[in-house]
Amino acid sequence: MSDHDKSSTINITIHHHGSPYTFTLPATATLNDLATSISSSLDLQIPIENQKLLIAPGKLGLQKPPFENTVPLLEYLPLSSPKLKITLLGAKPADIDSMNETARAQARRQPHPPITRRPPGGLHTISSPSSSSYTFGRCEPLSYLPNPERSLKFLERLRDDPGIKFAMAKHRFYVPLLTEMNPAEHTTHESRTLGLNRNKGEVIELRLRTDAYDGYRDYRTIRKTLCHELAHCVHSEHDRQFWDLTKQIEQEVERGDWTRGGHKLSDQEFYNPQDWESEGQRSGEEWVDHGGWTGGEYVLGGGDTGSSALSRREIMARAAEDRLKREQQRGRGSNTEGET
Repeated sequence: MSDHDKSSTINITIHHHGSPYTFTLPATATLNDLATSISSSLDLQIPIENQKLLIAPGKLGLQKPPFENTVPLLEYLPLSSPKLKITLLGAKPADIDSMNETARAQARRQPHPPITRRPPGGLHTISSPSSSSYTFGRCEPLSYLPNPERSLKFLERLRDDPGIKFAMAKHRFYVPLLTEMNPAEHTTHESRTLGLNRNKGEVIELRLRTDAYDGYRDYRTIRKTLCHELAHCVHSEHDRQFWDLTKQIEQEVERGDWTRGGHKLSDQEFYNPQDWESEGQRSGEEWVDHGGWTGGEYVLGGGDTGSSALSRREIMARAAEDRLKREQQRGRGSNTEGET
């Protein structure tokens, strides 16, 4: 470089936030000299440590501190090219302080997020919901049966039952679907099934309706069946562990039912293995279920439900016959009393 070149100057324009700023520097100035001029500029006042220079076109690209301080800019910047553009990225200390203060002010105005704690260890179903959703995902009645809206209210009542909610939260149960059972599909000449649990909590079905579809079964009886089916979320077989868990859930449902003061109405347990399993049947030939089941087929005691299930007409006829027998029995009882 000649003595004339050493005494000459160069003009370099940079862009910051869309605005151009031109600096006049000695011809021997380096990239570090440019950064120093930017930091001392009254218009910018951006410290060198806050600066980043994006240089295009060329191979320099993005330059960060510490900047080159030995090679003159004239040797690697095409200052005569109209395509040359140097973009300054960085902020003044005052701007940074202002942004920090704004962020702190917003944080003070916003309430602190709730402290979440990992729930204690417990039993799980196949699903993994958050700690606030230990419930039934959906309640769906059978739309092709009479009065599905009433069945939906019945299912929602079970879902919102304080005792059921208490027990499900305690055991961390989440069941995606709670639905009703069609009596015609689960009634045979030998038995009636009251509930089913599919794939350890994927679906729970409950027998809500009477066999003749002319009414609904007792709520507390159905809730007892639901306790039984919830225990199948953990144990498929009717073994000792299953019955211990069933009894525990029953007691928790009673304690959690604040609408009844959290006390049992009697000392009678909901389920007794000798009553429900050892003897096999309940009065009226009713089965709670035949254990947990998997897949898409109903397997009830190894029988063929497709061939042994009664049709709706047969069920209604059988129910009408039962009612007639009961009326006749009541009539004979009243006549005997009159004669006595």
